Amino acid sequence: MGEHLWSQLRELAPPRMRPARSVLLRQGDPGTHVILMESGSTLVTLTGRGGERTLLAVRGSGELLGELAVLDSQPRTASVIAAQTCRVRIIPAADFMAFVERHALLAPLLRHAIARVREAEAVRLEMATAPVAVRLASALDRLMHAAAGTGAEYTVRLTQAELSQMIGASRNAVGTALKPWREQGWLATETAGGLVIRDIASIRSHASVGR
Repeated sequence: MGEHLWSQLRELAPPRMRPARSVLLRQGDPGTHVILMESGSTLVTLTGRGGERTLLAVRGSGELLGELAVLDSQPRTASVIAAQTCRVRIIPAADFMAFVERHALLAPLLRHAIARVREAEAVRLEMATAPVAVRLASALDRLMHAAAGTGAEYTVRLTQAELSQMIGASRNAVGTALKPWREQGWLATETAGGLVIRDIASIRSHASVGR
């Protein structure tokens, strides 16, 4: 929508902070609002009937979340979980729709939503067919690139259990994938359960070689 309109949209709600692991949007809930991401990174996940969770996308600063449920007045099709502390603006559905109509944004927003669906399908295919190490490396890479303003290191505020559920693997399998990366110093484990990523390029390369 361009920086000018984005700035106007931001002014519709005050900034709020949301901690890592908090649920920003919940699958099945009505579309009562949209979220503007100002900083941080989030996981977009789909929960199946058996409770299994699948990663669909990673979103970061400058992203609009939850607009599809508002645009088509249907329940939310996925959940959004904060992967790190996020600064957001929560805009009520009525205010958002009035803004969309005032600036004739419906068509570009729908095109953007379709592109996201295609992206999510590609991610789901990777998560269903690739080895665990490739899935994990890809997820960590997406998290790093979604986080704006980070330095050489990036901390993933998710436990191994949460990471394993996110990529559809067992906790033991995730631990096995992490072991050589930790030994090489490409990442480190925090006492609180998170991961400090120090060399994502080497992690991706190592995972790809082992396919």
